[in-house]
Amino acid sequence: MKFESKIRVQFYETDSMGIVHHSNYIRYFETARTEMLRQNGYSYASMEKAGVWMPVLSVTAEYKMPALYDEVVSVYCWVEKLRGASVDLKYEVIGEDGRLCVVGRSSHGFTDPDLKPIRMKKEWPDMYEFFKKLEQPEE
Repeated sequence: MKFESKIRVQFYETDSMGIVHHSNYIRYFETARTEMLRQNGYSYASMEKAGVWMPVLSVTAEYKMPALYDEVVSVYCWVEKLRGASVDLKYEVIGEDGRLCVVGRSSHGFTDPDLKPIRMKKEWPDMYEFFKKLEQPEE
């Protein structure tokens, strides 16, 4: 399942040409990721309260076409691969006219507050099943 978040490009996110600065797409990915979790009954705050952290292990972005000031972009997020103590997510940023602006990936560990890895299937089976049902492996 791909989850969609709508984001209006703000002036401060752009360069002098009105094009979104590349660093802001990483923020868009985070917004999409947190909204995907929230739409499914999990917020980062509730996960942290339960003792589960999701630190970023890596993030990449591939820029295709620019997003522009005041444009409402759709940012899609989905689970690509779930492992015992980590998850890989994918993203697409789509412009108002349907053009593909950016594709991206992020990997996250599951840890306790001391950054010790957590085996989700064993220690948090309900949350593991939540991520497992969202998994969409590459075809």
